[in-house]
Amino acid sequence: MAYHPNLDPEIRAAIEQTPLPALDMPSMTYEALDGFRAQINAFLAAAPPADADVVIEDRHVPGPDGAPDVRVRIYRPAGEGVNRPALYWIHGGGMIIGVPEIDDAMVIGYVEQLGVVVVSVDYRLAPENPHPAPVEDCYAGLVWTAKAAGELGIDPARIAVGGASAGGGLAAATVLLARDRGGPDVAFQLLVCPMLDDRNITPSSHEFADAIVWDRSANLFGWTALLGDRVGADDVPPYAAPARATDLSGLPPAFIDVGELEVFRDEDLDYALRLSQAGVSTEFHLYPGAFHGFDGMVPDAELSKRARAARLAALKRAYGL
Repeated sequence: MAYHPNLDPEIRAAIEQTPLPALDMPSMTYEALDGFRAQINAFLAAAPPADADVVIEDRHVPGPDGAPDVRVRIYRPAGEGVNRPALYWIHGGGMIIGVPEIDDAMVIGYVEQLGVVVVSVDYRLAPENPHPAPVEDCYAGLVWTAKAAGELGIDPARIAVGGASAGGGLAAATVLLARDRGGPDVAFQLLVCPMLDDRNITPSSHEFADAIVWDRSANLFGWTALLGDRVGADDVPPYAAPARATDLSGLPPAFIDVGELEVFRDEDLDYALRLSQAGVSTEFHLYPGAFHGFDGMVPDAELSKRARAARLAALKRAYGL
């Protein structure tokens, strides 16, 4: 493919040398999803175990009323500890793919560098489980995390909610639910290139009909899987698409970042601006020449290192470390 002229030169050189694996979303069908999910699981199963002094445990915890239990993957520093900060993490995957294990390396890094406990939620995926199943699973896992704070060695006053891509959108939605349902208390929200707006009407949504990762057609596919015929309609709730929220007051401080060369650019920029206007302390980063998920796919680029360092610094400030 022809790369965007604004693509970061170092990132361009890296992907020209080692092309990224592509998911052909325009030809993707719901029937093909099982095969693609199986590929991800096979890749994860073949990966070597993490070489880290971190205790990893999977549990099944109560799900939403009338729904199945939810699996959470818990990462803790080795050794006893109390009143540690916590990160409740929500993986990405366009609402249609992904499991907590895809973020093992990243969240293990947070545990090692910050001494936090991470709880990562394995929410149900669309289209088999459309809205509100994914966000309700995420909320149920957060409720359990807050209730189990003492057992997990977590300081309940220092629970951050974070996620990337679809997980970033679900994180924003989970935080909205926590505000509107009177808890649990959330100290901070870390929204990494979040998927926020089902309407696909921003300039960047139209601009990136062709993108290195997650173009307009992929985004429409993901949102349609979640919402079906309701996608883009007037009655979509903010817990499905947080950009629909008209009242952003009373939310916890936020960190939002996004690449210049991605569909989510403008909706993320707008959400950050509206959070600030609603009195929510907000840090926003727009990474020039960056595509969706660039820091994970070209991790050694200077821009990728800057992005990861900024997130780490934001969490340190939020936790008072």
